[in-house]
Amino acid sequence: MFNSLSDRLTATFKNLRGKGRLTEADVDGTVREIRRALLDADVAVPVVREFTAAVKERALAETVSQSLNPGQQVVKIVNEELVTILGGETRRITMAKYGPTVIMLAGLQGAGKTTLAGKLAKHFKAQGHTPLLVACDLQRPNAVKQLQINGERAGVPVYAPHPGVSSEFEEATGDPVVVARNGVSEARQKQFDIVIVDTAGRLGVDTELMKQARDIRDAIKPQEVFFVIDAMIGQDAVNTALAFQEGVEFTGVVLSKLDGDARGGAALSVASVTGKPVMFASTGESLDDFEVFHPDRMASRILDMGDILTLIEQAERSWDKGEAERMAQKFVDREDFTLDDFLAQMQQIKKMGSLKKMLAMMPGAAISRQQLEQFDDRQMDRIEAMIRSMTPHERVAPKIINGSRRARIAKGSGVSVSELNQMLERFGEAQKMMKKLAQGGGMPGMPGGARRPAKGAAKGGNKKKQQKFGNPAKAAQAAQEAANKKAQAPSGAAFGQGIPKDFDPSALNLPKGFDKFLGK
Repeated sequence: MFNSLSDRLTATFKNLRGKGRLTEADVDGTVREIRRALLDADVAVPVVREFTAAVKERALAETVSQSLNPGQQVVKIVNEELVTILGGETRRITMAKYGPTVIMLAGLQGAGKTTLAGKLAKHFKAQGHTPLLVACDLQRPNAVKQLQINGERAGVPVYAPHPGVSSEFEEATGDPVVVARNGVSEARQKQFDIVIVDTAGRLGVDTELMKQARDIRDAIKPQEVFFVIDAMIGQDAVNTALAFQEGVEFTGVVLSKLDGDARGGAALSVASVTGKPVMFASTGESLDDFEVFHPDRMASRILDMGDILTLIEQAERSWDKGEAERMAQKFVDREDFTLDDFLAQMQQIKKMGSLKKMLAMMPGAAISRQQLEQFDDRQMDRIEAMIRSMTPHERVAPKIINGSRRARIAKGSGVSVSELNQMLERFGEAQKMMKKLAQGGGMPGMPGGARRPAKGAAKGGNKKKQQKFGNPAKAAQAAQEAANKKAQAPSGAAFGQGIPKDFDPSALNLPKGFDKFLGK
């Protein structure tokens, strides 16, 4: 969503590189470009004015740090001000001291409240909570049914005593206030610790909508009221948010459809205008496309500095520790990296979510934006199909895959032979890299510490022959005895003087004919 804004800001900061100091004209020009970028991104005008004024004041007043050049100093200031307008710091859920924690969702129709309810439920369940969904949207056709399906996918029960309406021509008959109150009572009786109440929306802000939402809030007294807003609606997001703040008094904001291709001004405006923090963000249609909103990490993404912390958290949640230990043991044992291992690692990555989204979180992703846009996550599915079309022996020993085998595998996986050849070629490169790592060689082309020599390495650059020992214990004992005799030998002793008569040179596995130099 923030691709356009990120590209504009990155291009602006490039003009500051290489300058020894910034003049007032440089600062004015940079602030002017930042203002244009924010306005093009549909950020609210009052927010833009406040933001650019703060950036200009700090850029002119602060002394340039010794460790930063002027361009980096401006990036640092912009980053800190972005964090401020995005909410400042991450806020967590306010949990109830007694009984279930009640969370109420409010917003316009189509903002994604019902889908978000399922995502929230799955998020809390993964943290060890026992959530209950309550269906209070009795006016939108099949809203109750949709919530039940989301609850089933998330593995969370749904309290839905009233079926709602199934078409636009039916008139709503249930009372959502009663359903909400009874839902909280049901959760208290059955000891659910979190209740998520899904309420009805409208196509626009009206008095009836606000009254119903206010009545539900008064009936259940929730700890949190989340205003769910579509991040793609632009400038109108501010007016809608202010209307809901006055009518319902929400405690936090949830951004939905953050994976869209709109300009994203709503995300940068709502927290600053309403003074309420952005709590969560919905980044896709799947129930797993959901994350806690961190203002500092979002600012880093906008400035193309990446979001490594979120990547680490995703890996910790989804990575199989048993599989990681198995692969680590293979490295220790210097076993070959096989196609089965390749498939297992690929499946671990797929558990983390969309590879395209993960790559977009890497620092400098804007440089390869075009390649990222062309990347297809389904390529991993095609690779998996190729590997699963192989026999167990072919996965362990891919060198036996000749022309007829390649034709069979390609036909079985529904790909062309050229695609299969490319996959096997890339796997061969990965296998070589893994072998280097297992031997202690490090990543190719990367600086590192001391490397362990591979087997037979002494035969290459070093012309001196290394001594070989048959029995390690016996060789160590002989070496110690030789060192002791050498220490006791007088200065200037001839070669071989001081060696005991019972010493057997064969213990050192010396070259043939070398024993005559020891006087044997």
